[in-house]
Amino acid sequence: MSTDQHGHTHRLDLGDASVREWDATVVGVDPERGIVLDRSAFYPGGGGQPPDEGVLLWGGVRTRIVGTVKGDDLYLVPHEGDPVPAVGTAVRGALDDERRTQLMRTHSGLHVLTGVVFRDFGALVTGGNMEPLSARMDFDLAEVPPDFKDRVAEAVNAEIRTDRRITVSNLPREEAFAIPDIIRTATNLLPPDIEVVRIVDIAGLDTQADGGTHVASTALIGRMEVVKMESKGRGFRRLRVRIT
Repeated sequence: MSTDQHGHTHRLDLGDASVREWDATVVGVDPERGIVLDRSAFYPGGGGQPPDEGVLLWGGVRTRIVGTVKGDDLYLVPHEGDPVPAVGTAVRGALDDERRTQLMRTHSGLHVLTGVVFRDFGALVTGGNMEPLSARMDFDLAEVPPDFKDRVAEAVNAEIRTDRRITVSNLPREEAFAIPDIIRTATNLLPPDIEVVRIVDIAGLDTQADGGTHVASTALIGRMEVVKMESKGRGFRRLRVRIT
């Protein structure tokens, strides 16, 4: 099976994060879970990145999509009360462009952040979550200097301004794990049955296994503000950030 295939759905989001509208056919409907398309650019959520939202347009009808249920297929969750297209219906999918773009900027910004913290302080990620233009990241850091927050913010924004190219590739598992520090989390969360690993590379700064959506270069991120640093128990620090 293609690495861009999930059940009956070809995932356009994995191959080209710039896709915002596309044509598709409904290949399944589950009353409890949602709508299955043969092609979809809706990011289903994962790795701390929330799922996309948007609409399906069909026969003069508009169905709002508010999330995704992942299982044997990718089920697009319709807004409660909205009409659901039948199997075989041709639809036009459209993402909430502002939300998706903001999430891409945020996710790429977090890769710059984790790259800088790993490079400068040797710290791995222990957790994280994001919303459009805001996020938190937890790091395995026993001690930090008093100016840690400001140093990190300055270094991250310097890397963003450098306009480093961001690229995505797929590598066989063995080849991917030959890359030093390809897993930047304290615990390897990659399922053992995954044979092909998706790699996100920020040229000259960071290379990580990752399944999310990203902008094409760091300059598109904007500016990152490190809003707050918190202690989350012995040896752990949480950074809360905002993208502007």
